[in-house]
Amino acid sequence: MEIDPYVIDVLLPDLVGHDRHPSAYLTYLYLYRHTADKAAELSLRQIAEGTGLSRRAVQAALARLEGRGLVDIERDSITSVGRYTVNRPWQGSR
Repeated sequence: MEIDPYVIDVLLPDLVGHDRHPSAYLTYLYLYRHTADKAAELSLRQIAEGTGLSRRAVQAALARLEGRGLVDIERDSITSVGRYTVNRPWQGSR
């Protein structure tokens, strides 16, 4: 897997250093890896197990990422599995 340098050079210090939310960065990396330029259906449990975070930490991270426009989340209902799309706004794509 190739990671865009922006993810390391800009998002890492921004999310971890400035925002002080390393859980958001870990969640973004996990989704970046598992979406591969398309939407992916993943449960909170899958993301939590894949990142080593608690489900609550994943929920908070997803809210932060969605608020910053880095991730789009679709759900059929509040309890359904989410469909996640990773955005790369630095490339002009959403």
